[in-house]
Amino acid sequence: MSGLQGSGKTTFSGKLANYLKTKKSKKPLLVACDIYRPAAINQLHVVGDQIGVEVYSEPENKNPVQIAQNAIAYAKQNGFNVVIVDTAGRLAIDEAMMTEISNVHKAINPQETLFVVDAMTGQDAVNTAKAFNDKLNFEGVVLTKLDGDTRGGAAISIKSVVDKPIKFIGTGEKMDAIDVFHPARMADRILGMGDVVSLVERAQEQFDEEEARKLQKKIAKNQFGFDDFLNQIQQVKKMGSMKDLVGMIPGAGKALKNVDIDDDAFKGIEAIIHSMTPTERTQPAVINGSRKKRIAAGSGTSVQQVNQLLKQFDQMSKMMKMMQGGGGRKMMQAMGKMR
Repeated sequence: MSGLQGSGKTTFSGKLANYLKTKKSKKPLLVACDIYRPAAINQLHVVGDQIGVEVYSEPENKNPVQIAQNAIAYAKQNGFNVVIVDTAGRLAIDEAMMTEISNVHKAINPQETLFVVDAMTGQDAVNTAKAFNDKLNFEGVVLTKLDGDTRGGAAISIKSVVDKPIKFIGTGEKMDAIDVFHPARMADRILGMGDVVSLVERAQEQFDEEEARKLQKKIAKNQFGFDDFLNQIQQVKKMGSMKDLVGMIPGAGKALKNVDIDDDAFKGIEAIIHSMTPTERTQPAVINGSRKKRIAAGSGTSVQQVNQLLKQFDQMSKMMKMMQGGGGRKMMQAMGKMR
């Protein structure tokens, strides 16, 4: 990994390790070669613990070339099949930094060198990419912090200047917020047209066919309860940040550009459901006035919020039942007549 300090190298190293471990069945080893930034080694260890990936470090050793070489020897002896080396960055390009990273590169001869760049830095990202490529001749680019208002216009400029492929994009803080780069999808994002394909792919990753069958049967028998609803919320949360997901819906990103979409939007709903008894979750009809007061007090919400959730849940249940019973076609026909 190469790039300036603050570009997100350490976080992305963890994301890549997690991606290789969970989706490619690899056994990665993370290597801490940033010997300058305070707490950089600790940060990588925290990331490693979070995703269950071992981190190799030598806190007392101030020779990054030696650390990298020792790490590769350790990986070979212990059955690791991918080594990800997190190198040091600086606030700006300097000769000492470029010489050091070049020496590490020559010593370990990696199969792939990735240049990590903050997508929000614009033209500076292009200039930095050129400087690193002149020294390292890296194989690919990683764009981080694409979960904000940035749409990734820097991607086009970087590709034009260094003629190297963009391989991954970082779309959030969580360790699974990483996507393989697809040019057509990025073009759609830049134009504000969303990215439905990526949205569907993320949904498919969380989709459990057996669970879906069980859910379908429950809906058909009118047994869909709050426990099932809570499970669906968890599935959505695993797909990534809400702002990123909304941005993938055509038109929604533009319409909600200045709206602050909170990732904790489900917290109130989850608190209300957790305050219900098992009977109340499976049979919402038993929830009367006194139960509502108890649920509101237990969840730190108001009776009005509890009523609102119950009403929305009832409407959603009826709609799901209608879709199950062939009513979906009737609904579409009715909507057609309303045009």
